Amino acid sequence: MSAVSFRLAAVVLALCSGLAAAQNPADPKPAGAYVPQSGQEGKDVVWVPTPQVVVDKMLEVAKVGPKDLVMDLGSGDGRTVITAAKLGARAMGIEYNPDMVEYAKRNAEKAGVAARASFVKADLFKTDFSKASVITMFLLTDINMKLRPRLLKLRPGTRIVSNTFTMGEWEPDVKVDLSGDPGCGSSYCTVLHWVVPRQVGGTYKVAQGEVTLKQSFQMLSGEIQGADGAAVAVQGRVRGETIELAGGGRKYVGRLKGKALELREAGA
Repeated sequence: MSAVSFRLAAVVLALCSGLAAAQNPADPKPAGAYVPQSGQEGKDVVWVPTPQVVVDKMLEVAKVGPKDLVMDLGSGDGRTVITAAKLGARAMGIEYNPDMVEYAKRNAEKAGVAARASFVKADLFKTDFSKASVITMFLLTDINMKLRPRLLKLRPGTRIVSNTFTMGEWEPDVKVDLSGDPGCGSSYCTVLHWVVPRQVGGTYKVAQGEVTLKQSFQMLSGEIQGADGAAVAVQGRVRGETIELAGGGRKYVGRLKGKALELREAGA
């Protein structure tokens, strides 16, 4: 083979190798061409997108509006953040995969909500979400349980919404099963909603006498002891800051003012 022929063959081989490399799906995609795949591995869970109908219901149940700051833990392709932004809320996605972060940012720009929707590459276990008024997530129950102590310390009234996975014995305030509804062909179609309760367990002097409350998450039990010494068992719950009790054929509503409990009979 002549020197010219050898150089020509080398050039052809190089071009063919480059073309093969460009067509190899295992090679990195050009910038901006990343597309996530359902079931792909993540830091703590595999990524499976929440059906849009579930996203819509999650934000509806949490009553998301323009005054809210929504934080989505494990934001994936950004659909929950983008939907919240379309409702007028400020919304932030926390995502560990940097490719997903950039993909979600592009989706927000396409949707015209980039001014209200932001995404950060971060570890949700190291992220401060204390300023959020709404927390959304689609994580496994064991991860929810690791987050639960921090969630319970959030400002009373903070709304938390999960797709399908629970908080253990912390029962949701609202549960909506969308299985079988249009757009919900997967098994991940249950909306679970909690409101962070204020810690109100203790004994208080009130207009009705003395009330003693025991608290388990948002659920309350206890008794009201009147001035005559008679005790009436009560059951109830805390909805954010609001205390609701019932017992002895009566219902009561109250809230803490500092360390004092103000309690009144409902309807009075």
